[in-house]
Amino acid sequence: MSHISANDLKTKGVAAIEAMLAQHSEAIVSVRGKDRFVVMEIAQYNYLRECELEAALAETRADLAAGRFVQESAEAHLARLEKLA
Repeated sequence: MSHISANDLKTKGVAAIEAMLAQHSEAIVSVRGKDRFVVMEIAQYNYLRECELEAALAETRADLAAGRFVQESAEAHLARLEKLA
């Protein structure tokens, strides 16, 4: 990953992002020397979101297989949540 300063972004605009993403899949935008943002192509973002959702689905399936779930009505669920608060 490579860095783009906020100043470069301010002066060069989207061209700075495009140039960086032509060489790297992601770019970090630093503000006053501190890393603040990550910029990437939308296709890369969508891929990462898909990976995140696949991981959540795998975790849910593992919980179901291991019996780590509660089956209850909506009312019982809300009552249980209120007791936890």
